[in-house]
Amino acid sequence: MNLRIVATQNLGVVDHNKADSLMKDLQKMRIDDKIDDTILICEHPEIVTIGPRARNDGIQPPEGYALTDVDRGGGLTWHGPGQIVIYPIFKWDLEGESNVKAIIYKLEEWVISSLAELGVSCNRDERMQGVWVGENKFCSIGLSFLRWTSRHGLTINYDTPEGRVEMVSGCGLGVDTTTSLSRLGYELDREGILNALFSNLSVLDREITN
Repeated sequence: MNLRIVATQNLGVVDHNKADSLMKDLQKMRIDDKIDDTILICEHPEIVTIGPRARNDGIQPPEGYALTDVDRGGGLTWHGPGQIVIYPIFKWDLEGESNVKAIIYKLEEWVISSLAELGVSCNRDERMQGVWVGENKFCSIGLSFLRWTSRHGLTINYDTPEGRVEMVSGCGLGVDTTTSLSRLGYELDREGILNALFSNLSVLDREITN
């Protein structure tokens, strides 16, 4: 099968609301085939995004966190320094992408296979989608779709400030369940993780354009 071409944009550190606005614009362009599948790479100043599941269950982070509502799937997600944020603006219409569960599975497999190359033994956990190391979650995944074209995406906590992400409880998860790879004993840097992800993009049946 031919791999689908993907463009990338590295936004650096960008406010969440600016990234959200850009995602919406790119999603419309992707639906109309005006752009290729596109990956946005960024980091946000500290903020906790609140998905519909958390709003419905009345779940809030502790005091002292900036907050914003989002329309992606899932509950609470912490954003901040030491975290890679990846937003795939993809048209999900390839083989094996027939439903949301299958798409999430592919994204999980992408992270698991990529980090395995860096010596991190990752796993799924039935408690919540995302990627885990043992009993701890370090990668959150939440998407929003329009005509099977996605916004939002995934986060990888590789070296977050001590105690910040740990205090934000996901839906049904206690505090300290979500953490950072550095807290689990893995010393990885941003560039190394991104290189591993992009070299394994074929897991998503895609490749980066030159």
